[in-house]
Amino acid sequence: LGSVGFSARGGRSRRRHGGSSKLPYLILIGILIVLLGIAAFLWVRRFPAAHVSSVPATTETDSENGVISLDNASAPADDSLEGVIAQAKLLADGYDYDGAINLLSSSTYASDESVTAAIDEYNATKETLVRADPRKVTHVFFHTLIMDTSKAFDGDSREKGYNQVMTTKDEFMKILQSMYERGFVLVRLHDVAYEVTAEDGSRHFQEGDIMLPEGKKPFVMSQDDVCYYEYMDGDGFASRMIIGEDGKPTNEMKMDDGSVSVGSYDLVPLLDDFIKEHPDFSYRGAKACIAFTGYRTDSAYNTDEYKAEHPDFNFEEERANAAKVVQCLRDDGFEIASHSWGHRNMGTIPMDKFREDTDKWANEVETLTGPCDIILFPFGSDIGDWHPYDTSSERFQYLYNKGFRYFCNVDSSQYFVQIGDDYMRQGRRNLDGYRMYYDLPESGVGGDHLSDLFDVNEVFDRSRPTPVPKMTE
Repeated sequence: LGSVGFSARGGRSRRRHGGSSKLPYLILIGILIVLLGIAAFLWVRRFPAAHVSSVPATTETDSENGVISLDNASAPADDSLEGVIAQAKLLADGYDYDGAINLLSSSTYASDESVTAAIDEYNATKETLVRADPRKVTHVFFHTLIMDTSKAFDGDSREKGYNQVMTTKDEFMKILQSMYERGFVLVRLHDVAYEVTAEDGSRHFQEGDIMLPEGKKPFVMSQDDVCYYEYMDGDGFASRMIIGEDGKPTNEMKMDDGSVSVGSYDLVPLLDDFIKEHPDFSYRGAKACIAFTGYRTDSAYNTDEYKAEHPDFNFEEERANAAKVVQCLRDDGFEIASHSWGHRNMGTIPMDKFREDTDKWANEVETLTGPCDIILFPFGSDIGDWHPYDTSSERFQYLYNKGFRYFCNVDSSQYFVQIGDDYMRQGRRNLDGYRMYYDLPESGVGGDHLSDLFDVNEVFDRSRPTPVPKMTE
């Protein structure tokens, strides 16, 4: 409208001067250009371009390059020069140098000397990165963490199991610190290898390009049975997972006085806290892989069996809450995995039970979690031996046709990675009481399964009853 108004005045001017001079007309045009430039500058300053990159709120798999891409659609919360530089640094700390450069170069401060210096620095750092060998990526895993050892190790019938397969909070935090100091960087399974589509429409797996500074070592982390079973009540564990006031996943824990406390009472929020303090511990926002069973699904929100036992339980409302919690985990960078519906040994159960369990996962749990292509086998089982999978086998085909592409067993080897044409398989290392105790010299066994990760003498929680029972006892 402004330009139309000026054009109209220009027409009257020409009639007034009879076309004898164009000077007033040119002056008006010049004023118009100046005013439009000022208006455009003020508009950009107030409303930065919508495509400016930011720290991700969500992640998704890019099937064409395997990297879990960051959602860079929104502008930084702080769009000042200092805020944009800080956001870029956070991306670079997480090894997303392209994201940092894109954020800076597309900002309204692209020509600022401090911005161009940061861009030059990130480009120079990119040139020094080294591609990690995807077949030398270790995978560590935990169960629900013990928050209160006095309750977990109180001599009751559950003490033995907790002592064998659980990890204490103190141990977990020491493990994180040690691995961080040794240069380990958390990556996703989907970073290690991923599916691509060929020109003929066929799908096959391709090794990922994890680019890290010299000396950094990628690893995957997972947690099994994130379900907070009722038998664990009163034994020093979190009672459920919820969405915190900050929109991040966190935990509830029942206190001795009957109150419920909200805080970092298990792996998910503790890992979030650590990465917030050490952003270079996470590759492009990667977190752990969280595995659920079906008969007590999705962080203590329950399914059919619980409904039958508790007729007054608002099943549909809790299912809706469960879906929100899982989406919150995904948005926060966590991968979601099946641990089977009924915590079954998927390598040995009869085929009819295998199909039944897999179908129940698809019908009752995946409807809440969304598509899930990872299965972490319970009991450390597998559907094959150490050789590459026979992909024509009935069990592989059944899981494959249900959408599973990542298959993880338990293996104490430093590396066990197989990348087939249509799957990825990885062994996981249990960092629990059993594994740590029998790596201690005092156990009389003195194995060496953990020395690349941490010093077990420094990590092992001495509040544990010893000797830790062997798994066969």
